[in-house]
Amino acid sequence: MRAPIGDFANARPVPDCLDQLTAPVAEAVRAWRGTVSADQMLYVDTDPAIADTAVFVEHHGRDLLDASANCVVVAGKRGGETSLAACVVLSSTRVDVNGAVRRQLGARKASFAPMDTATGETGMEYGGITPIGLPAGWPLLVDAAVVDTEWVLIGSGRRRGKLIVPGKTFAELPGAVVLEGLGVTPG
Repeated sequence: MRAPIGDFANARPVPDCLDQLTAPVAEAVRAWRGTVSADQMLYVDTDPAIADTAVFVEHHGRDLLDASANCVVVAGKRGGETSLAACVVLSSTRVDVNGAVRRQLGARKASFAPMDTATGETGMEYGGITPIGLPAGWPLLVDAAVVDTEWVLIGSGRRRGKLIVPGKTFAELPGAVVLEGLGVTPG
């Protein structure tokens, strides 16, 4: 099957590819009960050596530039306590950590979580973190532009492989809070 975005010859429904996913992502797909069926979520095999956005887009299609999203783990600190959350923004933007994230988490200070914390807490590989399968109870902050995008390319939990899912899916993920202005244009 052809993917709805990008130049991927072999897109497959995610439930047919659970062995390609990390355990938390596979479990989240098995348990999925959203309005978008799990069969509408697609898996595409990709080469981790070309994961850099510019190279990836050049290889798999320029239309991916406006349809790719990043999921990052952030740490909010207040009164000696640290809480983790995930943020999803379009790849053409950056997460407003010191503004929107800090305010939403009620934190005095917010920053990107260290790589070992992000991978250790999610059970996913760095460079492939996805909002599907995050730890229970985590806030998931999603930029409204992601939800408004018809099809979104995002990590699969591993550096190899990506997921292509309808944007509206992100609003239905556990802990999701959709925010205007979470993703800001760099500059």
